[in-house]
Order: sequence, then structure tokens, then C-alpha cells
Amino acid sequence: MAPVIVLVVGWILARLAGLLGLSVLDGWQPALCVALALMFTLTGVAHFTGRRAEMIAMVPPALPRADLLVTATGLLELAGAVGLLLPATRPLAAIALTVLLLAMFPANVHAARSALTLDGKPVMPLIPRTLLQVVFLSVCVLAAL
Repeated sequence: MAPVIVLVVGWILARLAGLLGLSVLDGWQPALCVALALMFTLTGVAHFTGRRAEMIAMVPPALPRADLLVTATGLLELAGAVGLLLPATRPLAAIALTVLLLAMFPANVHAARSALTLDGKPVMPLIPRTLLQVVFLSVCVLAAL
């Protein structure tokens, strides 16, 4: 749930900063890109910290080298977050992150079906997780426009 909170609070704060005169955040889309960058920074860093073992366990067993996949996806999330902050790369970064979310979704399916945990708590059930994924995908598409 932390990514959702970061996304929503980040957007509100970035939008307020724009309304208060920070011209680079003057508009819903630049503020949204900052919020997405914050969210992907949070989730990208998680690939390298205390949740790493649980994330590796989420990778479907049919895929090789789960540890490298978790490292690669974490690095891609962090690179995408940086890309969202630069106007010249913003659309490409948002599209790339959309594709990355789609590519990583099977890990969420596997985690839900296998009753795995994150931070010792059960992962989100598949239907709510799917709906949340649709929200994340939609926000990435809006950022790409």
C-alpha cells in the first residue's frame, strides 16, 4: 500500500508546489511525473533492501535467475524514475515503465497464488492487485501523454 500512498501524497504535494509558484510543477502532468518518480524510487530501492529475498521468491519458478531479474527490474525502476523527472525523456520513461509493469505482473500473480508474504504480511490478493496494477498502468500512460 506504500506505493499508492507515495503516489497520491506525492502528487498532491507536487501539485501544491506548482500552484504556489514552482513553475516546473505548474500542471497536473509534471506533478504526476514527480509522484510517479517517487513511487518508482520507493519500489526500485525495495529490490535491494530488506524485501529482496521476498521479491526473489515472487519471481515465477519458470524464469531463470530470479536474483538477476529482481536486480534488473529494480535498476530499471530507478532509471525510469530519473527519466520521469527530465522533460526530454519523460514520455519514453513513462512508456518504458508501463512495459516494465506489464512484464513484472506475472510475479504478482505468482505471489498471490502461492500465498507469499512481503514484510511478513500476505501479499495483496490477485483481484485487488490486478485493479491496482490497472491504476499504475493508467497513471504511467497519463504521464506519457
